[in-house]
Amino acid sequence: MKFNWGTGIVIAFVLFISFIGFLVIKMNTNQIYQHDLVTEDYYKKELEFQQKIDNAAAAVAMDYSIVVKQQAEGLLISFPESLKDSQVKGSVYMYNPANKKLDFTTPIRLNQSQMLIPSKFLVQGRWDVEINWNSKNLPYYYKTKLMLQ
Repeated sequence: MKFNWGTGIVIAFVLFISFIGFLVIKMNTNQIYQHDLVTEDYYKKELEFQQKIDNAAAAVAMDYSIVVKQQAEGLLISFPESLKDSQVKGSVYMYNPANKKLDFTTPIRLNQSQMLIPSKFLVQGRWDVEINWNSKNLPYYYKTKLMLQ
């Protein structure tokens, strides 16, 4: 068999396609490379997004500013003092983009308009904090991003 430029191009294409096929198979079967969606029910959450926007706007309109601060004991969430502790019902969702196994939801339990999430539940890195709460049967929403040290 004579080796000419046409044979070289065919061999180059076959090698390139083989290399790409190898990479695709390796990336899909290796456990190091996780290809998860941000959330399992992504499309359902997308449909609920407008409700979150409306609830966040309602919180801004009522001047319900929430302050989230990192302290040595954990994450301190401060609600406005105008809200009575017994009137606030809801949940705090802690989302860690690096590892979905660290995500958790906890109910709001206020003590003097504040709530503490102990540091034993938190690791260093980026966290998204989503707070959904009701006061006087009106829904409110707050979201912030944190970098815990």
